[in-house]
Amino acid sequence: MKPMGTIPAEFQQAPLQIAGQTAEHWVKVASDTPLFVYDFGVIAARVAQFRSAMPERVKLHYAIKANPFASLLDAIAPLVDGLDVASGGELGIALQRKPAAAISFAGPGKRDDELTAAIQAGATINLESDGEWHRACALGDRLGIRPRVAVRVNPDFELRGSGMRMGGRATPFGVDADRAAPLIDSILASDADWQGLHIFAGSQTLDGTALIDALTGALALAERLADQVGAIPPLTNLGGGFGIPYFPGERAIDVTPIGQALGAALERSPLTGGFAIELGRWLVGESGVYLTRVVDRKESRGETFLVTDGGMNHQLAATGNLGTVVKRNYPVAVATAAPDAATETVSVVGPLCTPLDRLADRVTLPVAQVGDLVAVFMAGAYGLTASPAAFLGHPAPRELLVGTPGG
Repeated sequence: MKPMGTIPAEFQQAPLQIAGQTAEHWVKVASDTPLFVYDFGVIAARVAQFRSAMPERVKLHYAIKANPFASLLDAIAPLVDGLDVASGGELGIALQRKPAAAISFAGPGKRDDELTAAIQAGATINLESDGEWHRACALGDRLGIRPRVAVRVNPDFELRGSGMRMGGRATPFGVDADRAAPLIDSILASDADWQGLHIFAGSQTLDGTALIDALTGALALAERLADQVGAIPPLTNLGGGFGIPYFPGERAIDVTPIGQALGAALERSPLTGGFAIELGRWLVGESGVYLTRVVDRKESRGETFLVTDGGMNHQLAATGNLGTVVKRNYPVAVATAAPDAATETVSVVGPLCTPLDRLADRVTLPVAQVGDLVAVFMAGAYGLTASPAAFLGHPAPRELLVGTPGG
């Protein structure tokens, strides 16, 4: 038997309830499995938690890459101050929900047509290199439009405990801190519209002290660059990196002391521009439940397998194949089980012809039969769109936003 992560408190019922209804109810609404269900009540609570903890002058941006489901974007866009995108496709869907002035476009390797679309729309381009700046400049001249640009800075520190470190080392992301001032000088000397800085050190950490150090370190770096170039950045995106507890032994971060420490640092800061924190996973990750139905139950050499109609083609991260070095179990449950059901040790596997397709490895679950529903939690971020959905040609899953205001 292997341990698994803790089911979010919002879903601690048997049989499983999501937004006040059973999992089977939502499957009937969607007509079939596999199915992603996102409880918007959980998302709204995270936004309220952020607003309560953080200084008022720190704005909240949603990183669309975490979950670009259209109904979810429609619901979350009015609750946040900005949308951060990482492709021309994301730019297009963001522009349907926020004015261009509230949208920033990051990511290395932006194509000329993507830069052109951002310039024409009036979105802010977070520049990743000198070369990208020169291309944006030339395109702006050709279009007769002043490009709105910010400088994405590769900080000279990393986010400790981060599942994905993006600063303090050689990286394709952003301009190294010691090279940022000359680029800003070039922007200020041009006809471009400088929008400020984007400083992102890493993602997915549960270490509150590390987050405080990263955010205050980003602020100090912004102050240093402002002094070097003699100009206050209109907006400093301090990054994000707030993690969620996927695995056994992990605990949710307390954002209150993070907000207090950041507030104290801002009170001392000479910067008079705006500030933002960019979050994706922390806002939406715990809201999602992936529901998949047991289509076969089998024994093999003393082990029991529940074979389901969905797997790594929809929930790659839960199988341990999205940047995880050691396979650990996400929280899972038999959604249709009674509270007093007998338990057993099983592995939950998907329908794909690969041994990598394992949603849960030797976990203790209520005894399940063909037709029962298995729930995989923490499925609200980097789920469907971060998975190889076309692999082997299985049907696409459904998606539902439930709870206020989704239904």
